[in-house]
Amino acid sequence: MRNAKGSLIRPTPLPESASHPVVTPLSPSVVYASETPDALDDQYEGRVHGYTYSREGHPNADVVAARLDAMEGANGGVVTGSGMAAVSSVLLGLLDSGDHVIGGNQLYGRSLRMMKEDLPRLGISTTLADPGDVEAVRAALRLETKMILVEVVSNPTLRVADLKGLAALAAERGILLAVDNTFTTPRAIRPLEHGADIVIHSLTKLLSGHSDVMLGYVAARDPALTERMRIFSITTGMTPSPFDCWLAERGLLSFDLRFDRTQETATALADHLATLPGVKRVLYPMRQDHPDRFRARDLLGEQGCNMVSFELEGGRAAANAFTRAADGLSFAPTLGDVGTTLSHPASSSHRGLTVPEREALGLSEGFFRVSVGLEDAGTLKSIFADAVAAAMEAS
Repeated sequence: MRNAKGSLIRPTPLPESASHPVVTPLSPSVVYASETPDALDDQYEGRVHGYTYSREGHPNADVVAARLDAMEGANGGVVTGSGMAAVSSVLLGLLDSGDHVIGGNQLYGRSLRMMKEDLPRLGISTTLADPGDVEAVRAALRLETKMILVEVVSNPTLRVADLKGLAALAAERGILLAVDNTFTTPRAIRPLEHGADIVIHSLTKLLSGHSDVMLGYVAARDPALTERMRIFSITTGMTPSPFDCWLAERGLLSFDLRFDRTQETATALADHLATLPGVKRVLYPMRQDHPDRFRARDLLGEQGCNMVSFELEGGRAAANAFTRAADGLSFAPTLGDVGTTLSHPASSSHRGLTVPEREALGLSEGFFRVSVGLEDAGTLKSIFADAVAAAMEAS
């Protein structure tokens, strides 16, 4: 060490310790110093592991990726800066101009926009088909089809994909099956074990669970595909924040407990909503009136997820009255928070669709998606009863 007059600003070594931290240290450093050019060569050429520039990887991202790999039965997964960054790394990192991709017709709104507007602009053709109807997907296949992209449970209509049938079709035709597992999570299903080639998560949602993180995750069964997606995400700057990764790890520690509690409450809330005058329909995969209930049981067992969707009688006036009267609940385009949140697809996730397109998906002005939180079930039932009653008065 130099004296004060000639002191160096960096580096200052960390104090040595015979013990180690229980909590993963936060590593916000953008750059990592190597001893020599030869040592840096060893890192870049894979002879030793080390960090160089955080856009290319950092400790907090690797810790979260390892946890998610274990949950999904994957290896070497990639953490990205958002869920849509993960979707983009799949579609743009693996497809070429001239390729064709089939997407589920009830994907998340931004995924739909990418399918309908961005991919065609880049020379990648797209078709949307019902992921619950394998023959409809088969009919959409072309010679240049390279991938099928679906959600296990669709956002926001909670329809269940025929994952087994799609996996068999993809294997038969030698194309990739990419599955967004955000709603269901590996607590309910691990798509790679059901024949999927790629699994995607918006880690922002239920896995992190506190509405303070923006992250995504993607992994493939084939390490070469994972590496292609990793390189693409690095090149395009889809870098996850170390702090977000640190927060996400904290959220993952309580994930199982949160999932089980919110799923139990979601089941009770769905049954309660079905009894309320003014509610036209309720969608929850475990209910006996759900159109995909048998497939849901086959794929998910008893794990129905924490999402409930329902449709009010009446239009926008009823919707406005409902959210005003839902005292204590957040009306916000998100899901997976510790508190219950309400989402109105017509004014948020699917606002980019035309009215006829929304109507074709069953997304009326009275349609709401509920992300059930950790509140007491009795409290939520009371809030929803009052809010639905207010909506009926306004309609």
